[in-house]
Amino acid sequence: MNETSNWPGMQFGVMTVSDITQDPTTGKTPSEAQRIKDTLTIAKHTEEVGLDVFALGEHHNPPFWSSSPTTTLAYIAAQTERLILTTSTTLITTNDPVKIAEDFAMLQHVSGGRADLMLGRGNTGPVYPWFGKDIRQGLPLTIENYDLLHKLWREDVVDWEGKFRTPLQGFTSTPRPLDGVPPFVWHGSIRTPEIAEQAAYYGNGFFANNIFWPKEHYQRLITLYRERFAHYGHGTPQQAIVGLGGQVFMRANSQDAVREFRPYFDNAPVYGHGPSLEDFSEMTPLTVGSPQQIIDRYAAMRETFGDYQRQLFLIDHAGLPTKTVLEQLDILGSEVVPVLRKELQVNRPVEVPDAPTHANQVEKIYAGAVPRQAVPGANRGDNMVAGSPYQDAAPRSGSAFGAAATKVGA
Repeated sequence: MNETSNWPGMQFGVMTVSDITQDPTTGKTPSEAQRIKDTLTIAKHTEEVGLDVFALGEHHNPPFWSSSPTTTLAYIAAQTERLILTTSTTLITTNDPVKIAEDFAMLQHVSGGRADLMLGRGNTGPVYPWFGKDIRQGLPLTIENYDLLHKLWREDVVDWEGKFRTPLQGFTSTPRPLDGVPPFVWHGSIRTPEIAEQAAYYGNGFFANNIFWPKEHYQRLITLYRERFAHYGHGTPQQAIVGLGGQVFMRANSQDAVREFRPYFDNAPVYGHGPSLEDFSEMTPLTVGSPQQIIDRYAAMRETFGDYQRQLFLIDHAGLPTKTVLEQLDILGSEVVPVLRKELQVNRPVEVPDAPTHANQVEKIYAGAVPRQAVPGANRGDNMVAGSPYQDAAPRSGSAFGAAATKVGA
């Protein structure tokens, strides 16, 4: 592990969309079982080379396999020691917020706090009717569902009513978040200013995909997020929490990198048969070349977006063989990220926050005091009349709860 890997200012890692794509150089397509196994290998190697984060997408249709990210991330947590596990989108629109609250709090516990999540609407339109939702309500669903999720992690007993799901009365999401601190939330977007606004309103992180569009597009979204973060009183624009995606392919010689990656680019389902590799690399952050070219391109990101907290790279898509992906990780871990850590630390203003971790979120909330450990009382799930189910919580206020529920003179 390199000597600067413990610098807390930024986190570096990889993200996968879990695609199963034919290798255009061999004509072979891996099975679901093989691709899942290979992804687990990639995740473990991410930690071995000294990176900080592994992010997994959510999809519910072929050719993707990751329909249950928390199951997969919990397994990876058991195979690693310090790697932060997150999603590179959890669908806030079609998942029930109650289940998100439960699943990610559980992931927090089994990983020892090495878990956060990225919420987004996704980019697969048919997923809405598959889960009984209306795609025309995508933004209202996003706003309402996160409002509920936010409450579920911060209130032991929730009364809630909205438009898109049945009301909750006296509901407790279990387990409670580890140490009483909810998982850190990133709101991810490719193009939607309302998502940047949502992230700013709650003081959460904003993650710009930063793969398919010119830098000016994401610059507008991030600038909006920073300005609105300050507007809502969470700090200065410089103190907002920003993450970026990215896409790289590296070899010692840039010509070799271009020659090797070109058939994968030309046939990729997402951007194949469109702009040339050279044009796409000029228009977007895709960088194919030597390690130094990667360093130069990504060290300059702060000039466009300001100092930020998380950089994730997409390296395992378009049918690239697992052996090649592991080689890409080796180059990132040994030649690229150690230099980026140093370069992005230079002249970094002291007021810029460090990357979010469970430990620094606990410190932010408790300031050295002992964190909460939720201990249930003798509760049978009927919080409607029993008040809070936890021993360290005061009885609920209101005429139906606690002392006020006892009639005078009875």
